[in-house]
Amino acid sequence: MELNLIKKHDPKYNIQLKDDKTYPFIKITAEKQPRLLITRNVKKDKGKYFGPYPNAQSAHETKKLLDRMYPLRKCSNMPDKVCLYYHMGQCLAPCVKEVTEEQNKEIVDEIIKFLNGGHKEVRSELETKMYEASEKLEFERAKELRDQIAHIDAIMEKQKMIMSDLVDRDVFGYAVDKGWMCVQVFFVRKGKLIERDVSMFPIYDEPEEGFLTFIGQFYENSSHFKPKEIVVPGSIDSELVERFLEVEATQPKRGKKKDLVELANKNAKIALEEKFYLIERDEERTIKAVENLGKQLGIETPYRIEAFDNSNIQGTNPVSAMIAFIDGKPAKKEYRKYKIKTVQGPDDYESMREVVRRRYTRALKEGLPLPDLIIIDGGKGHLAAASDVLENELGLYIPMAGLVKDDKHKTSHLIIGDPPEPVMLERNSQEFYLLQRVQDEVHRFAITFHRQLHGKSVIQSALDDIPGIGDKRKKVLLKHFGSLKKMKEASIEEFVEAGMPKNVAETIYTYLTDKKTL
Repeated sequence: MELNLIKKHDPKYNIQLKDDKTYPFIKITAEKQPRLLITRNVKKDKGKYFGPYPNAQSAHETKKLLDRMYPLRKCSNMPDKVCLYYHMGQCLAPCVKEVTEEQNKEIVDEIIKFLNGGHKEVRSELETKMYEASEKLEFERAKELRDQIAHIDAIMEKQKMIMSDLVDRDVFGYAVDKGWMCVQVFFVRKGKLIERDVSMFPIYDEPEEGFLTFIGQFYENSSHFKPKEIVVPGSIDSELVERFLEVEATQPKRGKKKDLVELANKNAKIALEEKFYLIERDEERTIKAVENLGKQLGIETPYRIEAFDNSNIQGTNPVSAMIAFIDGKPAKKEYRKYKIKTVQGPDDYESMREVVRRRYTRALKEGLPLPDLIIIDGGKGHLAAASDVLENELGLYIPMAGLVKDDKHKTSHLIIGDPPEPVMLERNSQEFYLLQRVQDEVHRFAITFHRQLHGKSVIQSALDDIPGIGDKRKKVLLKHFGSLKKMKEASIEEFVEAGMPKNVAETIYTYLTDKKTL
């Protein structure tokens, strides 16, 4: 059944198998001088078979690893002279030397032990060799050993994930950091993990909402067919997932499925950490991106970049945010939030004029450092409004560029100059990636601030009709619970703990639990 589904749907995570008849096995032949092979045909011979491997690449990588570690015969025939494998220490050369049955048995037993789960001992030996190579400054050898250890870790992880009920299921986990979400999916088929999928994207909603949006789109992809069961983290509404996707969805509280969810969460967190490590810790690459950005724009190297973005919902709680990147990295102590004070209704241009005026009037007054480049998240109108304030009101001539998005709300290109001209950057360049980080970060910072203000106003309006709740008690409740959702889930005792008299606590509880009123 599983293979038929893979053939039918051609999922991307098993693309190597689409033209094959069966999964590969690793075989130790029963020859006098045994060999290690990859085969798709299991015969009734005396050979030993291990598998199947739903991921063909994993089978080949495992064999390659074993070939390096255990010197069994590699050649299909018996040549009359030693080959390169002997000189590499990967073969005992039975073609010209005597290799006893006991020697072969010892090697075969080690391979069997490895393939049957005895990885820890082998891993420990490789780790020792890796450290020794590193101390001897043999970095290429150390890297090779590190890669072998990483592959052993992957094998060990797969061994732990085998489940006895043979149910086809997709297991989801996620992590959120710095305005980005990573979702990791484990595809379990016939009780075995066959592959995983990792997706990373900026998140502008609450994590739970972002996850639900993702999972809905995930199964719209024709290569992702719905399994019998979907397993989601405890923070996700499984009933909503079940209704939406019309497939069984569970939130495991214990056992192997819970372990899988936790592992998916952990892997998602690690993937995000690696993503940010690559951009934030690689100093040379980041500085080079800043230098190249300056060259592309025809300005001095913008070591300090300040970026602005507005946020509002139909004109309510309009805010703006400014972030700073120094040497290509976010300088969070320099971030600033602004409540729009002088603009009525949804007017992005006037909001941009106000916030640029406030920011740089204060910078001039207090002698704050000025940026080498200002980026406005918007098109020609936003850029014109900001430039007018900066140059004509404040007398500042700082390079300013507009960051234009495409129809998918992703970074497209910059505009700069008067009149503004487009500057197209290579999408796989470090400077383009830097711009993406700037745009994602300023948008995240602005929308998070707006959500905080909007959330407070929603809570306060929801409490307006409750007898005995004035402005003072609203603030107390808001500070204690933080969200309307948590207040709806609270007990009478928890409202008392928040400082409410018992009769008021009972009134709040009754009001918030009455579904007709909210």
